[in-house]
Amino acid sequence: MTPLLRLVGLIAFAILLVVLLVFWAQSCRGASKQSEYEDYMERVSAIAGDSEAVGEDLNRLLTTRGIRQAELEQRLSGLAQTQQQLAAAADELDPPGRLRGQQRDLVEALQFRVSGLRGLENAFRDTAESKNAETAGRLLAEQARRLDTSDVVWDDLFKDPAISELEAQSIGGVEVPDSNFVRNSDLATQRSMREVWQRINGPAQGTGTNAGGVRGNGIVRVRVLPSGQELSADEATKIVATTDLAFEVSVENSGDSQEVQIPVTLTIQKSPRPIVRKQTIDVINPGQTKPVVFRDIGQPPFGPQTPVKVEVQPVENEKSKTNNTAEYQVFFSLE
Repeated sequence: MTPLLRLVGLIAFAILLVVLLVFWAQSCRGASKQSEYEDYMERVSAIAGDSEAVGEDLNRLLTTRGIRQAELEQRLSGLAQTQQQLAAAADELDPPGRLRGQQRDLVEALQFRVSGLRGLENAFRDTAESKNAETAGRLLAEQARRLDTSDVVWDDLFKDPAISELEAQSIGGVEVPDSNFVRNSDLATQRSMREVWQRINGPAQGTGTNAGGVRGNGIVRVRVLPSGQELSADEATKIVATTDLAFEVSVENSGDSQEVQIPVTLTIQKSPRPIVRKQTIDVINPGQTKPVVFRDIGQPPFGPQTPVKVEVQPVENEKSKTNNTAEYQVFFSLE
């Protein structure tokens, strides 16, 4: 019986050793797979962030006051070259096998950004001598929509399917990066692009912001969020100071020209120093009203009546400035 028992013990030990080796191998494969996905997404994240930065540069370029045609074309060309380099870097990535389809869509999203930037450069060049702002706006908007499409492709064909695949592979702790190229959706419309074109080409043709016409912005109303209370200039308003307290200032372009980079300031009087918050409207078209939301107000003064002042900086040649400033009396309360 003793040899038999020894044999049984050796067999049991061998089985246990095999089981442990299987678990160890599976653990190593799991760690290797986790590392593979993490490494890939880290590389994608770097490209995504750099591409977003190009989108921010484009937004600043199109909303820069006084920029001229030649400089615009030159800077658009530079942005397109940078974006092309990012697309090439993405094309060289080696994704995990199950993400090869998403990888192709990632590259496609970045190529849409390249073609959109190149298209804007060519459209501005081709319409430089045009007399038709509507046609120019339509051509520019067609190219800008490629940039909108790139964000949709990134979200719907790369990001969401990649997240689903990670979940199917039971891989946690790996973040799939987002990349939003279009910083201001208003700029992708035909109307906005028409106004951009007029602002850049207008003065030479007598149709731009410096060639006459009414210019100016004004405060339409100020609301308290999240309650939705509208502040009154005639009587003091009681405001319950919640943790998510915010103020929404509605600003209207009451002039005839597109305005860009408009500073808006909110001031709440408080001792020893006031609470001051600032925001900037990138672009606002004639007749358009845009909300500017001030969050992270901090702790307001409780008890006494407090002045809340809102200011919209006047634009060049703005004649009527009476609606650029508004002041309201409020009471901040805890309940």
